[in-house]
Amino acid sequence: MNSFHVLGVRVDAVQIPAVVSIMEEWIRERRSARFIAVTGMHGVMESRRSPEFKRVLEDADIVVPDGMSLVWVGRRQGLRLDRRVYGPELMETFLRETGNRYTHFLYGGAPGVAESLARRLRESLNTQVAGVYCPPFRPLNDTEERALAAVVERLRPDVIWVGLSTPTQERWMHSHRQLPVPVMVGVGAAFDFLAGTVRQAPPWMRENGLEWFYRLVSEPRRLWYRYLVLGSKFAWNVSLQLLRLKQFN
Repeated sequence: MNSFHVLGVRVDAVQIPAVVSIMEEWIRERRSARFIAVTGMHGVMESRRSPEFKRVLEDADIVVPDGMSLVWVGRRQGLRLDRRVYGPELMETFLRETGNRYTHFLYGGAPGVAESLARRLRESLNTQVAGVYCPPFRPLNDTEERALAAVVERLRPDVIWVGLSTPTQERWMHSHRQLPVPVMVGVGAAFDFLAGTVRQAPPWMRENGLEWFYRLVSEPRRLWYRYLVLGSKFAWNVSLQLLRLKQFN
């Protein structure tokens, strides 16, 4: 698999069809849990602030470019990337193409969102949702961890979809690789988008690197720092990297 680096973070040059095929291969092999980090500008900048989180991304089995800015960097490095690997689209595509072939577990989302999404997926895509879990807005205690592990052990899903925010979801997958599941995928706000509780940016904005603006206008209080401060730092540092004025490790 070809890859490139963005500010020191390895990003794999893959597209959604290839990721779907790889996930199916992992399910067939049924080895220890592997996880996919769906990463954009935010994840890259979090890795710059936290060496521990950078190691989490380094340990990911695949890091896909969820963000047109990463796609553009890959193209500048000579790699063919037609589109971003958008988390909600990756999830929806996998579920649509595989139907009821596999079983799924939804971990994350605000109260009621995962349950609502599970109903919608069962009705529209004939998805086998084995279970859902809406965690509290804090790390699980030992009792809760044991209870979750017991549920996953009993259900044995093929895929755990993790709908938390970055960097929480990547850290969670990294620390739960002992779970008996072949694949874990962090898909961020996909639960909200696919359940219909939050509106997505129009396709033309998503495909042209403008989703950040739509989300900023929609949730300015929550997202202003991510897009205005971290986004500006990202653009500056990427410019230095592409001009070969600074190396990032």
